[in-house]
Amino acid sequence: MSLTGELRGFLPLRPAGLLTRPADALTARRLADSLQAGGAPRSPRRTFSDLLVFRLDGGGTEPAVVKHPRSPRAAASLEHECEAVRRLARDERLGSWRRLLPVVKERRLEGPLPAVVESCLPGVEADALLRRSPALARPVAESALMAIRELHRATGRTQEVTPLLADWVEPRLAVLAEQVRWCRRGEGAKALAVLRERIESALAGHRLLVAWTHADFHPGNVLLSEGRETLSGVIDWAGAVPDGPSLLDCHTFVLTMRHQLAGREFGAVVADVVRRDSLSAQDRRLLDGVRAVEAGPRTDTAVTLLTWLWHVAGNLEKSSRYARSHRWVADNVVSVLGELLAHESAAPVHGSRSRGRTA
Repeated sequence: MSLTGELRGFLPLRPAGLLTRPADALTARRLADSLQAGGAPRSPRRTFSDLLVFRLDGGGTEPAVVKHPRSPRAAASLEHECEAVRRLARDERLGSWRRLLPVVKERRLEGPLPAVVESCLPGVEADALLRRSPALARPVAESALMAIRELHRATGRTQEVTPLLADWVEPRLAVLAEQVRWCRRGEGAKALAVLRERIESALAGHRLLVAWTHADFHPGNVLLSEGRETLSGVIDWAGAVPDGPSLLDCHTFVLTMRHQLAGREFGAVVADVVRRDSLSAQDRRLLDGVRAVEAGPRTDTAVTLLTWLWHVAGNLEKSSRYARSHRWVADNVVSVLGELLAHESAAPVHGSRSRGRTA
């Protein structure tokens, strides 16, 4: 790797706003003009996934959100998001739940200024609310989990998941092996093999709810009403799949909320679960309220590892910034896989690992 590449690996995932703000403001203005929206761009910002996002206000039209992809990966993610939202909006099984979906007003992903324009859903992002009022964590989580489970139950079916595990695991292991050098050989390659065996041996034979799964259901993608009691929107459907392990959405929300409230990396929160071989009592109570008999304590760690795998692979697919960031890889990939290897080495070698089954 070149010296430039090495140095880039120590840069923050998101460029400093002070450096990028003038260029972003100019691009937002050009996009607004090209869309003939008439409104004024407000607060353009770059996301971790190579998008420039801003709100359009005024001009005699309803407020809208504009997303401009800054890389081919970001454009592909936006294309997937638009298709997922289109399919969900047409799904009659969802009924009034569809009010939580953004409406794609314009999709223009070709040409020099690609963009997607979505309706601006009401409410405040849950992560912003929790930064101001951490004491609201439990009611916010309960509201979010109940809402996403409505989607799962409306679109899902409970089935034995052994035939699905390879599709849920293998493509995402391949993303890690392809994009993270540490995962290609030695301890990293060994850790991926342990991860695969741990997930598949724990979940094989279980019956889980397979449904439309958001796959990035964290507090930043949940909007709450001004009364802070109910969801008013769910955004950013770029990772959504129609036949996913729906429990991932619940685990993602609880684990990312823990990561935010504790001020720790997501990888550190997951590594703690691997070290204890259990979720925290507080997180288990939250999840027990929505998962019924789908999984039990014996599968907690496996579902957490599957959640982590989807999370890090999704980030790596959305932007090359993640794989280039030595710090992100160390804190969110190596930390978890290293803990998994240490836990595996410390486990008793006699007998086979128990494979619990649901009722």
